[in-house]
Amino acid sequence: MDIAKTYNPKEFEDRIYNEWMEKGYFTPKIDYSKKPFTIVIPPPNITGQLHMGHALDNTMQDIIIRWKRMQGYVALWIPGSDHASIATEVKVLDKIKEETGLTKRDIGREKFLEKAWQWKEKYENRILDQLKKLGSSCDWTRKRFTMDEALSKAVREVFVALYKKGLIYRGDRIINWCPSCKTALSDAEVEHEDESGHLWYIKYPIKDVNGYVTIATTRPETMLGDVAVAVNPNDDRYKGLIGKKLVLPIVGREIPIIEDDYVDPSFGTGAVKVTPAHDPNDFEMGIRHDLEFINIMNEDATINENGGEYSGLDRYEARKKIVDELKKIGLLEKVEDLNHSVGHCYRCHTTVEPFLSKQWFVKMEPLAKPALEAVRTGKIEFIPERFEKIYFNWLNNIKDWCISRQLWWGHRIPAWYCDDCGYVTVSKDDPTCCEQCGSKNIHQDEDVLDTWFSSALWPFSTMGWPDDTEDLKYFFPTDVLVTGYDIIFFWVARMIFMSLEFMKEVPFKRVLIHGLVRDSQGRKMSKSLGNGIDPLEIIEKYGADTLRFTLITGNAPGNDMRFSDDKLEASRNFANKLWNASRYVMLNLTSDDTTLYLENLNIADKWILTRLNNVVKEVTENLEKYELGIAAGKLYDFLWSEFCDWYIELSKPVLYGDDLEAKKKTKSVLRYVLDNTLRLLHPFMPFITEEIFKNIPHDGETIMLSKWPEYREDLNFEKEAKDTILIMDAIKTIRNLRAEASVSPSKKARVIINSDREDVIKIFKDGENYITKLAGASEVIYERDKDKLPQKAMSGSVEGTLIVMPLEDLIDIKVEIERLRSERERVISEIKRAEGMLKNEKFISKAPKHVVDAEKGKYEKYTEMLKNLDERIDYLMK
Repeated sequence: MDIAKTYNPKEFEDRIYNEWMEKGYFTPKIDYSKKPFTIVIPPPNITGQLHMGHALDNTMQDIIIRWKRMQGYVALWIPGSDHASIATEVKVLDKIKEETGLTKRDIGREKFLEKAWQWKEKYENRILDQLKKLGSSCDWTRKRFTMDEALSKAVREVFVALYKKGLIYRGDRIINWCPSCKTALSDAEVEHEDESGHLWYIKYPIKDVNGYVTIATTRPETMLGDVAVAVNPNDDRYKGLIGKKLVLPIVGREIPIIEDDYVDPSFGTGAVKVTPAHDPNDFEMGIRHDLEFINIMNEDATINENGGEYSGLDRYEARKKIVDELKKIGLLEKVEDLNHSVGHCYRCHTTVEPFLSKQWFVKMEPLAKPALEAVRTGKIEFIPERFEKIYFNWLNNIKDWCISRQLWWGHRIPAWYCDDCGYVTVSKDDPTCCEQCGSKNIHQDEDVLDTWFSSALWPFSTMGWPDDTEDLKYFFPTDVLVTGYDIIFFWVARMIFMSLEFMKEVPFKRVLIHGLVRDSQGRKMSKSLGNGIDPLEIIEKYGADTLRFTLITGNAPGNDMRFSDDKLEASRNFANKLWNASRYVMLNLTSDDTTLYLENLNIADKWILTRLNNVVKEVTENLEKYELGIAAGKLYDFLWSEFCDWYIELSKPVLYGDDLEAKKKTKSVLRYVLDNTLRLLHPFMPFITEEIFKNIPHDGETIMLSKWPEYREDLNFEKEAKDTILIMDAIKTIRNLRAEASVSPSKKARVIINSDREDVIKIFKDGENYITKLAGASEVIYERDKDKLPQKAMSGSVEGTLIVMPLEDLIDIKVEIERLRSERERVISEIKRAEGMLKNEKFISKAPKHVVDAEKGKYEKYTEMLKNLDERIDYLMK
């Protein structure tokens, strides 16, 4: 039994993962006599490669699933990837343009989709390989992709069911439009950022009257589509103007002044322009007042034919020209600077445009109510609980969900339009004719569904729904969802309401939220800052275990974490420590050493078993609460400080001694503690624990299927554990005294234990072997009478027990006196120098205050040093 002398993860990580895969350890078999435990992966987008956030997310999931597998659950972790409509389409189009110079319209839908599927194969495989490199123990036989035929079937089933229930409809609504991606966006896909802008005050002349109404706007170009000006009915300033006509500046169109409770009289001038085709609130007013809807913008945010002379201009060019024209004709009253929130596309960051468009929507209010109730009643628990606020806030204020996207990559909307009668046929299958008139002149909707529509079905579509599969019956609902706080409303909420609607139960019991991985300065990792870190590069240099342990150590649910080289080095040092400690244990074991002997153990053996027992309990409790970072920290402290720094040292006097029976028992404890520590550590650092586990005597063929350690009452030696800690404190005290006196490690010295308590004396006698071997004691003497202690000695106290070391054993007193006298002369010289400076009036009056204060500090320090030196010399000369 032996492993390589030095820890080199490259030598075994890939080999071990391949062995796990070949033996099917990640693929659970349904067993109704056991409890299932299920996690579905947040499917990474097929747009590139994994980043550090993915590494954290998947490390957390792997820790949980490995732990539950070892606890005896039928543990399933379903992997997969997401087609990511907008993001992937942009990437594929960029590639096509780079290679051919063509657009998607040039090559057509069929050829474009062929290229997109090629992209999917390449990048999905790359991402899944990266997950494997990280050690992810997913069941790869159950791998899913959101556009697999089975999952596409689920999407069509849901769409048709919601449509027939009246929860999906098609209509003209104001949507968020991305002029760059040229598609609609849901509210959740719009990121709002504060920007510096302007508020333009424009005078709208009153028809046939020498006067005007001033409105304020942040988007002057949209005035081309104005159809009214609205005021509050209770605003006395405009009482006499209701129903009168205004002349729309530049355009010349006559528009009415209307009254509406929506208008806030205290904001701006109390009068607002109404542009129903380009503002969601104006859209509602347009419906209430039966106003005209004038769309003045093309899909690329250029002005369309309704913009008159500004037709063809970009929206910002049009804005500049309109403002210039308003100045010229004297209708621009003033311009104010304004800091305001502006919506941007979450993918390309282009400023979105509110846009009147015919789109498909999901009616959200009936779906939101049960989803809110599920969390309120505790059927779903958020960890940490504070993230429930984000969830509640979004669902309580939710608008109907725009689910259609003007893209080609994605699930095509299962709706067909009759070219003869105009009827819309919605079907799970491809119809051959119109349901209403029977005409075969039908065509399918060109648009695809929002990516999050299919992702919302992920917890049950991955298990075969709508078919009643064995996986679905056994593994659903899942147990925990691990995800970042940035997609609570994007994804988490949608999975919950879709599951409640179609499965009639929650999709998961807990939502474990993690934060972002930031750089060492606390900045978000991004391409623009150049501070992104490739997980594969870290794995190549340090190994997957080191990366995983770095990501999880100190990680608290919901909080962002800082990633640094220092943390990486600390994790690698920890792996090295474990490796070297394991080699020490192996060197002292034979293949027959598999039994733990509990009779007549020494106090150190009982102490480490007690400490391991407590750590088993604490780590398990932390994992039950999903405090993964705390659990990792407890394992780090136990293995580094208690097992390696103390118990291994305490075992050496026994293993290198002549008592064969004592050796046998200490060896059995060493093996047992290492074995169980490896099991506890396995979910966090799977590779190194497997490699070591295979080389020590144990039962079972792999650590990942070995039994999770449990607390044992018979391993709780509370008294002996306390006694051992007293011995260890004594050893530390003796070492500190020797260090204080600069004693060479090779020099032995007597240690006198002063106590009048028999029980204390017995403890030290039981641990005498450790004191002589680990504290450099030539002998240990027990003295009950304080008066008989040597006059010249160094001493320390441990829980009321005095530990004394004769000074003559530690140092040559004459030589020490001479050294102290020499030091005293140097200190006196420094005192005189400082004293001279402080008595110099020129120095005191002209030197900066901090320089004077520094000299005062030096004077006080050296004066104190002189006092201590004199006391020490007097003591030694007695």
